[in-house]
Amino acid sequence: MRTEDFDFELPERLIAQHPPAQRGASRLLCIGHESGEDRRFAELPQFLREHDVLILNDTRVLKARLFGTKETGGQVEVMVERVLGEHEVLAQVRASKTPKTGSSFLLADAVRATVLGRQGEFFHLRFEGGDSVDTVLEQYGKLPLPPYITHSAEAEDEERYQTVFARENGAVAAPTAGLHFDQRMLETLHAKKINIAYVTLHVGAGTFKPVRAENVEEHVMHSERYDVPQVTVEVINRAKAQGGRVVAVGTTSLRALESAAVGGELIAGSGETRIFITPGYRFNVVDVLLTNFHLPRSTLLMLVCAFGGMEKLLAAYRHAVAQEYRFFSYGDAMLIEREL
Repeated sequence: MRTEDFDFELPERLIAQHPPAQRGASRLLCIGHESGEDRRFAELPQFLREHDVLILNDTRVLKARLFGTKETGGQVEVMVERVLGEHEVLAQVRASKTPKTGSSFLLADAVRATVLGRQGEFFHLRFEGGDSVDTVLEQYGKLPLPPYITHSAEAEDEERYQTVFARENGAVAAPTAGLHFDQRMLETLHAKKINIAYVTLHVGAGTFKPVRAENVEEHVMHSERYDVPQVTVEVINRAKAQGGRVVAVGTTSLRALESAAVGGELIAGSGETRIFITPGYRFNVVDVLLTNFHLPRSTLLMLVCAFGGMEKLLAAYRHAVAQEYRFFSYGDAMLIEREL
């Protein structure tokens, strides 16, 4: 497959710059449902059945962006990719010159960060002083909005770029399909006897990177941490035994589940995943996918094409553009039944 096969024209005006006025006040494009394509997210419960299990990613977005000055006085920007321990992180560092091992810079006029080394595109940093990484980020960090959102993080983003069920610190980007859910929707689903279970996948900045290779199979996937608890495996197994379906909320939930079932059987556990799902992949766990619209030429667009059928999904994207759906993190959603 060629990367250009996953390209599409997207008018800039369709890239949502702000969330809707209320969570869930978005559109829902249904793929593979007899009841019609263009719906509202509020109608989601009618597409779910008793004994289905909804899988949510409970990762929480860190205030991962920090600004500071080098010892020479130059400006520096640090984007934390991963917390390694109480005082150490892997981070992207933007500066006029590449920082050397042993050098340091002052962040937010308050915290000194020392460069311990480099791992690929990331720098291994240690935050000096007594405060933990989580404390430093919460006190001095800024929310890292996606590159296609043109404004700096505002008070609105502090609330709306987190899911209402976020609890596990570690992501630098939100699992955006989960942003549509408010507490009322979760209660409605519970009343309908829809099971809800959780996984964790800490979304990395690599999620925004387009595939540069001409041939899809030459792309090197970024690594992300995931955890699938035993209780979630038990809920899924019970749901399937009762004839229910596994409905992944977001590609991140799907990637966590499929990473934990590489051998075909879902097994609880934690680890690193570089799973790269493209057309031809055999899905082991997920039956239905709720997701937002994705970037052209991206690994996530390839994933949804693998899940719902390439021709059908690319046609759906053309339909979404023609009908002026809102795209990307703050945009509208799709509900896709897996192509058998």
